Amino acid sequence: MNYRHDYHAGNFADVFKHIVLSRLIEYLKRKEKAFRVIDTHAGAGRYLLAPKDQRDTRGNPPEWVGGIGKLAGWKPQGEAAGLLAPYLGAVFGNGANQKALSEYPAEYPGSPLLAMELMRRQDRLTACELHPEAAGKLKTLFAGNYQARILTLDGWLVPGAHLPPKEKRGLLLIDPPFEDAADFGRMAEAALRAAKRWQGGSLAFWYPLKHPGPVARFKQMLRESGISDLVYLELEICKRETPPVLHGCGMILRHAPYVLEGEMAAILPQLAARLEAAKGQGRWRYERLTAE
Repeated sequence: MNYRHDYHAGNFADVFKHIVLSRLIEYLKRKEKAFRVIDTHAGAGRYLLAPKDQRDTRGNPPEWVGGIGKLAGWKPQGEAAGLLAPYLGAVFGNGANQKALSEYPAEYPGSPLLAMELMRRQDRLTACELHPEAAGKLKTLFAGNYQARILTLDGWLVPGAHLPPKEKRGLLLIDPPFEDAADFGRMAEAALRAAKRWQGGSLAFWYPLKHPGPVARFKQMLRESGISDLVYLELEICKRETPPVLHGCGMILRHAPYVLEGEMAAILPQLAARLEAAKGQGRWRYERLTAE
């Protein structure tokens, strides 16, 4: 695996994914009964961000500068302020990390750590990571945490072998590296297995917007899969270019909370305007993929 979570940590795609994740977890918390979050491609769990003046071989700054870096000091307006508070609080805490983003390398939480920050004592986390170095860091991060189960495991095996969890309630997050276009097919197959084995579970699948063909085929596979109650939401921060660049990302959700569409309508216009590469290029959409 060549994908480097640490290189991409905190970029606009992480921000989008983690805001959606935070809203899904907040909805699960509305009921007192415990739930489980299962993260199939968990990474190391926490990342030290490079100094903002550091440049790669192409002269580009770290990716977080165009992501979480743009949210430092941000004051969302209206309903979005309350909806974003759990995510911003988990990332920036008491403000020290916010200050650090402008002065020196700061940390950014991966999906499993963000989930744990938002969960209650009765809730549980299963985080899977196959890469030995990342898995080792993940185990160290959660050492002694009775709420977390860390597995050195190929995340693609989870939908067929580790569902449903004993809590019955919860969320499955599949966020592969997409080093290979075949990941779209694997994700469609994983969605079908997960929907069959965990009919009441919430499912979330992240994907990149770079090559339009694979994304269109992925959505079509899901439409034809027989899986009910799928929606998708997408965020674009710049225009599609040739040769292709990552201009946005999306998430497919099963059993999305009934309030989520309204929440995204409050959040995403402001987020798109905050993260867009140039004025007027930020766009978003929330659409149903299959019937309930």
